[in-house]
Amino acid sequence: MAYQARIADGELAARLESSGAVLIEGPKACGKTETARQQAASEVRLDVDGQQRAAAEITPELVLDRPAPLLIDEWQLVSSIWAHVRRAVDDRQARGQFILTGSATPNDDVSRHSGAGRIAVMRLRPMCLAESGRSTATVSLTKLLDGSTQSAADPGLTVPDLAAVITVGGWPAEQGTPPSTVSRSLRDYLTQISHVDVAAVSGGRRDPSKVDALLRSLARNTASVAPITTLTIAATGPGETLDRDSVSGYLAILERLMVVEDQPAWAPAMRSRVQLRSSPKRHFVDPSLAVAALHASPARLLGDLESMGLLFESLVVRDLRVLAQPIDGQVRHYRDNKGLEVDAIVTCDDGRWGAFEIKLGSMGIDAAAKNLLAFATKIDRAASGEPGVLAVVTGAGLAYRRKDGVHVVPIGTLGP
Repeated sequence: MAYQARIADGELAARLESSGAVLIEGPKACGKTETARQQAASEVRLDVDGQQRAAAEITPELVLDRPAPLLIDEWQLVSSIWAHVRRAVDDRQARGQFILTGSATPNDDVSRHSGAGRIAVMRLRPMCLAESGRSTATVSLTKLLDGSTQSAADPGLTVPDLAAVITVGGWPAEQGTPPSTVSRSLRDYLTQISHVDVAAVSGGRRDPSKVDALLRSLARNTASVAPITTLTIAATGPGETLDRDSVSGYLAILERLMVVEDQPAWAPAMRSRVQLRSSPKRHFVDPSLAVAALHASPARLLGDLESMGLLFESLVVRDLRVLAQPIDGQVRHYRDNKGLEVDAIVTCDDGRWGAFEIKLGSMGIDAAAKNLLAFATKIDRAASGEPGVLAVVTGAGLAYRRKDGVHVVPIGTLGP
């Protein structure tokens, strides 16, 4: 299969020009190795080559003595290699020497901190629709945040199309594969996580059945602010025992494996005394994992449009994360004690920000626009700045700017 260009390609090139080494982190199968290979001159595959893995442990200096940039795939399998890479960067005093990839973060951040100033870190997620070719990318997120008005024709995605897109997800190797085949593959992916990866990362025996139960609980609570107690109850069936501490521990491991990625709350300066909620929203790194955990299918999603709407929200959050990363953007959400919520807030390090409501169907656009306008009046703009955009992201239709100033953006038109 030919390599599909990624938005992260430019970010990786820029980081190689400014740092001695770059670490690409992301879940298994999201494309880290192939993305790194596009810019690497040599490689060491620690995950599949036992001889190289042994050499990295015994004579790391010989392993690192290869043309730069040298790709070291799944570096965490020989965690001591980190210190040798850092030392080599110091000794060579040259940029773009190494690319490391990893699908699990270390148990602590000691190695990450020790690489500060030498090893840049970037995140790679499954592909957004603009990368997989399912979006026309005619509406730029960057331009929206800059205050630009954009319009675009209907991209032609139907609700059944979106059900299939959500089921397949953004996994590079699965693009063009029938949803039923992908679902089976992703169920195997989750089984590997619960039976092998969780124990390997945690360093101790874990009960796979409890991990499976938690994955199903997370899937049922996708795009919600479900607390640990709710997840625990949803993961506990007849004759099963699972306590809060166990759930918290498993969640921490799943975060280290980058299988789940919570959406933090935004706490802007407010014009009035409003108590802001700080609980994160629950998301898998790709909504297809939630579909797989529930043994669902496009047909089942179409039969439960309320649940599909939550999975669609998770899809949009994934895409916003991918699109916002190159401009130093983060994706948060807003929720206060008055019941006002906004699905996604994109905030950039340079102060730009925008608010997005997410609606699968067109019937909810008016209410979503009204909600965004009400939210905007609550923000202390002197402290937080003016929003670059207030927008409703929809499943289908035209991209345009309403008379009230709120943008309507079908997900099939959104791009960088």
